[in-house]
Amino acid sequence: MEFRKPSWLRQHVLNILNFYYPDCIDHRYGGYISQLSDRDGHIYDGRSKSQVSTCRLIFNFSVGDMIEGPDWCRSAAKHGLDFLLSEHREEDGGYPWLLKGRSVEDPTRRAYAHAFALLAVSTASKADIPGADKEIEPTYRVIEEHFMETERGLCKPELGPDWEEVSPYRGQNANMHMCEALISAYEATENEKYLDDAVDIATALAKELTDKGEGLLWEHYDSDWEIDWDYNRDQPDHLFRPWGYQPGHLMEWSKLLLILDRYVSRNWFLDRAEHFFRSAVEKGWDSEYGGFYYSFDRNGKPILEDKYYWKLAEGSAAAALLAHRTGDDYYWEWYDRIWKYAWENMINKKYGNWYFKLTRDNEIHEGIDSTPEIKVGYHPLSACYEVMKEKGKYE
Repeated sequence: MEFRKPSWLRQHVLNILNFYYPDCIDHRYGGYISQLSDRDGHIYDGRSKSQVSTCRLIFNFSVGDMIEGPDWCRSAAKHGLDFLLSEHREEDGGYPWLLKGRSVEDPTRRAYAHAFALLAVSTASKADIPGADKEIEPTYRVIEEHFMETERGLCKPELGPDWEEVSPYRGQNANMHMCEALISAYEATENEKYLDDAVDIATALAKELTDKGEGLLWEHYDSDWEIDWDYNRDQPDHLFRPWGYQPGHLMEWSKLLLILDRYVSRNWFLDRAEHFFRSAVEKGWDSEYGGFYYSFDRNGKPILEDKYYWKLAEGSAAAALLAHRTGDDYYWEWYDRIWKYAWENMINKKYGNWYFKLTRDNEIHEGIDSTPEIKVGYHPLSACYEVMKEKGKYE
């Protein structure tokens, strides 16, 4: 296979988009339908509308437009953006977590969702989707006012419908995606404050809290940002807050640190990116069946052995960026290994999408079609695009 070629990566992006379009366009309620079965693409829930999936599909179609995909990429991105701003967003600028049709099903306001709102409008702005550019600053202001803890530069993960704090929990996951969104906002506007905030988040998590722990980034903290080693110990399969180290997040941070390094120099970015990636593949890769374990414990032993699609995507992007930046073939070898496994096991070659997860021995997991769905091809599509940018295509 030609996994390293920009032309192959571009076609793979288009294959993913073709899986979702046109069936994802909701002509009844507006916006998108995200619940398309990984097995054959049939719609199994036409009403649930995760705000995150809406944002991710806006991102996807905006990227499709930027890589000169079909004309419908542009109209599909605009279709989703209009729904995000008119139906998902409430009058005070906040985003409930979940709609059913156009009615609020879960009013919780999460930093994770607001990060993806910023990513969506920023990416749509880069694609010149009408109306997107003027939404970047208002979206940022809502995040800054309600989620950011200014003394740390990090965000509270979860608030109630009136912006009230509902939990002392703090976590790295939402902040990682906030860093990603702020980088995108900077790319769209060249406003240095977005880049400064992204660097602050990266420094707090990937450097300071990592150094304070065991040399890897733990997921869970209390309200003082002290490590909570026991949070969700009994929920190793939690979708957003599982116990243990996440090899996928370590590699995602590798990618983000190298993207930051394009714009601002910090002497620790590359070293930490290499350390995170090497730790993830050494402790997280299944040497018998291939693929990444969902998580591993503080002793480096697997906790949950299911194979989730997004870890492969993030690993491939991190490997390519590291290979390009260092010239070390070790990373290209891992890039090829990850893609080979994904191609043979995770990608539905008949329909073009990726399965959500597999069992340890690479059987399709019985729980792949979840509601509400937030997957929507975002991770592999984003990874392909980032590698294309690194190789000089579609800057």
